[in-house]
Amino acid sequence: MKPAIQHTARVHFRRSAHGQKQVHAGEAPKNLVGRVPRVARLLALAHRFERLIQTGVAADYADLARLGHVTRARVTQIMNLLSLAPDIQEQILCWSPVTEGKDPISERGLRAMTAALEWRKQHVLWQKTMVK
Repeated sequence: MKPAIQHTARVHFRRSAHGQKQVHAGEAPKNLVGRVPRVARLLALAHRFERLIQTGVAADYADLARLGHVTRARVTQIMNLLSLAPDIQEQILCWSPVTEGKDPISERGLRAMTAALEWRKQHVLWQKTMVK
């Protein structure tokens, strides 16, 4: 009778874009120290959408919605993040990765700010939100 063959390998698990677990060979990368806050990802996406429209790749929000398989209303919500004051956008995009717990602010928490057209009002709302 032949002896059983054993093989030992190091693996790590990661979630795919759709939330499914995937097995990867080797040690987990050490440089992954958190996740980018959702609002920062959405703001970056809004800037990307704006570039797609400006370069003619997408004609309008409806075209973006079709390409992204989302509603036009959702594209509008994402694009409204561009109406935030530039310094607020910069702070959001420069946030450190979240290593545990909730994001510093939710997208819903920013909607009142995006509705305020004056940047002064946005700054007041921003200060109130970030103090919590």
